[in-house]
Amino acid sequence: MLVGYMRVSKADGSQTTDLQRDALLEAGVKPKALYEDKASGKTDDRPHLAACLKALRDGDTLLVWKLDRLGRDLRHLVNIVHELTERGVGLKVLTGQGAAIDTTTASGKLVFGIFAALAEFERELISERTKAGLASARARGRTGGRPHKMTPAKIRLAMASMGNKDTNVGALCKELGITRQTLYRHVSPTGELREAGQKVLAQRR
Repeated sequence: MLVGYMRVSKADGSQTTDLQRDALLEAGVKPKALYEDKASGKTDDRPHLAACLKALRDGDTLLVWKLDRLGRDLRHLVNIVHELTERGVGLKVLTGQGAAIDTTTASGKLVFGIFAALAEFERELISERTKAGLASARARGRTGGRPHKMTPAKIRLAMASMGNKDTNVGALCKELGITRQTLYRHVSPTGELREAGQKVLAQRR
């Protein structure tokens, strides 16, 4: 099944998704399989993206008009595609700089692999800078770090809630006192425990 996602940055009517909608329909997406957000790409509050990702099933392909319609940044995009790949879902970009990306083909996977490598390099640089900063702080007698926003109880509640297709993700995040980014870092859209969630559970035993 083909599923399409559209986004414009402003909800005041000055921007429309007409061009994106036409391109997705022409590519074979059915009208009932289209999801649309009117929000900045930098915000976590994109409920229809969350609903779109949650609705995707093994064998489906997610289509977007341009790459920047989907991810906030390269790292966010890589995380989304890794998650989709693990679930057996493909990603296809119709136009723009990411038009070569089609993870249902070998060449498309290769192109995305380059994106993923760049994102990993970025993560390593950030990690190195963070470790250097913490070491410098410790040398001066200071300790760093913040307490976990997620607790074992919150993670178990998130897993149970995300396993229910009727769950309102925004309401769940508000109830737990966390952002969507924090939620998805610990629990997948289908309620499966992720590495970050496993670490929290292991540390609290």
